[in-house]
Amino acid sequence: MTCQTYSLFVLSVIMICFGRFGNSSILAQLENDIDQLKADFNSSNSDVADGGPIFVDKLTNWTERNEKRIILSQIVSMYLEMLEKTDKSKAHIRHISEELHTLKNSLPDGLKKMKDLMDLTKLQMSDLKIQRKAANELFSVLQKLEPSAPLKRKRSQFQKKCKC
Repeated sequence: MTCQTYSLFVLSVIMICFGRFGNSSILAQLENDIDQLKADFNSSNSDVADGGPIFVDKLTNWTERNEKRIILSQIVSMYLEMLEKTDKSKAHIRHISEELHTLKNSLPDGLKKMKDLMDLTKLQMSDLKIQRKAANELFSVLQKLEPSAPLKRKRSQFQKKCKC
């Protein structure tokens, strides 16, 4: 895949993942609109390939459907932010924006989840107050982990085997 087709690929993945394209004519129109957008941004320039893709590689780490909804909702927001600064009098930009807004509206929790992740990265774990709160919440967090039942079983099995 060439760097010139990344935006089409990512947008197509986003739309398909959210079931937006039951109609191939919408996809064909969007492909045409994206080709025009690429021309607007002169994306055939050789510097587009520098550093590799900005979104496509990120998608490989997010495998579960709900995980993908989180990262894709963030990508949709970034595309919308990019399009906000373009000439909205052009029909292809309006059409792409409309499709992206439709997707964004179908992902109301994705942005909130992304914000939660960003907030977690900002926590100062060297702060004593944060450490106290974290220690206080540790057991509750561990209980919410998926394999919580096996943890309880291992403890009870260990107690049964131990003949102290």
